[in-house]
Amino acid sequence: QKCTYLEIEQVERTHAVVLSRPAWLWGAEMGANEHGVCVGNEGVWTREPVGEDEALLGMDLVRLGLERGSSAREAVEVMAALLERYGQGGSCKEEPVPFIYHNTFLLADRTEAWVLETAGRYWAAQRIQEGSRNISNQLSIGSEITAEHAGLRQRAHGQGWWSGDGDFSFAEAFSLPQQPPRMEAAKARYRAGRELLRQHAGHITAETFMGILRDKASGICVDSEGFRTAGSMVSVLPRDPALPCVHFFTATPDPSRSVFKPFIFVAGIKPVPQVASPTFPDDPAKQVPRFQRTVDRRHQLYRRHQAALEMMEQDQEKGQKLLQTLRELEQQGLEGMNALLGGTVTPSPEELADLFFDCVEAEMKFYT
Repeated sequence: QKCTYLEIEQVERTHAVVLSRPAWLWGAEMGANEHGVCVGNEGVWTREPVGEDEALLGMDLVRLGLERGSSAREAVEVMAALLERYGQGGSCKEEPVPFIYHNTFLLADRTEAWVLETAGRYWAAQRIQEGSRNISNQLSIGSEITAEHAGLRQRAHGQGWWSGDGDFSFAEAFSLPQQPPRMEAAKARYRAGRELLRQHAGHITAETFMGILRDKASGICVDSEGFRTAGSMVSVLPRDPALPCVHFFTATPDPSRSVFKPFIFVAGIKPVPQVASPTFPDDPAKQVPRFQRTVDRRHQLYRRHQAALEMMEQDQEKGQKLLQTLRELEQQGLEGMNALLGGTVTPSPEELADLFFDCVEAEMKFYT
């Protein structure tokens, strides 16, 4: 199995996956599989040094967990085992100067949710029993650890990061005493995310999450200083296995100006070439030394969306109108999902197979 930088042993069977990913690499920032398992990752810097050596990227682990795990718990086990065996490392950005980090992950399926956090080859996992949970570029698992690397505490004790007495907190032992500047902002973002979830406790819907992902004041939705939220995903995972899981993807940057479009796993899904990035025969990400030149990886929807954004910035009135239209399109998708999950409509398998394609097509039309 070829990952971004490494080749690892393949397994007998992999699950169908839908992925939101940087076009140059093999893994994904987030995605779901046919069993309703969802995984997302983000970068973190810890006391364990980041490795320049090419190993597995956190994004490779997201995809491997989805391809090989039929439940959130199984995905955690798969990812932890691969991390211990192969380590994590290598540049996470398509630029000549390496940008390297370790990873934390959110995992969920119809019945369980987990947080998996890593520092080098070490890891801790927490099963979330109730309520809501967020992550934001920092270690957040304290002493409520459900599973961990066999040598985790020994490592912390041996390095003098934990006395060996009293409660062991993963975040306390492995967090950097001096955070890099980019992690300082993450603390406020983590608190804001937790607060937004708390405000909606007990009545959280797909729209609630879309609103939170679009929140600029908290820094959750980023559109500045060379960083922009690249893609967003919201999944609805009904506990009733007779109902389908619905995964909404923007497939374009900045969710505050993007459309969440529904995707459902069924047989014979219609391919959506408008959101597949072009491939390059002599790809600079695959040649060593890497990233010596740049290529344009934008897919069709991305290009159209970007052109529309420029128009929106130049012509405020026209921009507002377009945004309104896009919100209506999104609303249709949400209403359709509510009707499907509420049992008031039963779409044909063909309709579901064309669902994401049709939504992308509709969005493309509004941009021309």
